[in-house]
Amino acid sequence: MDETRVFKTNEFKDAAALAILKEVAEILKERGYNPINQIVGYLLSGDPGYITSYKDARAKILSIKSSKLLEVIVKESIK
Repeated sequence: MDETRVFKTNEFKDAAALAILKEVAEILKERGYNPINQIVGYLLSGDPGYITSYKDARAKILSIKSSKLLEVIVKESIK
């Protein structure tokens, strides 16, 4: 393999954002919350109080800009 491979950093960022979103959704389910309602509430209001701090879910979702989360959600839904 003598060729240089090119990786797009946006693909890695999208994958990381999607992984965090899924992880946060699982944590919310584990705590008995409806993850869709909680994540939508967070995205619409910007209030991180919609996301539990259990297992650092709030810190994880706050590590990604809301606009990036929305971008990833839209990309995934129109694939």
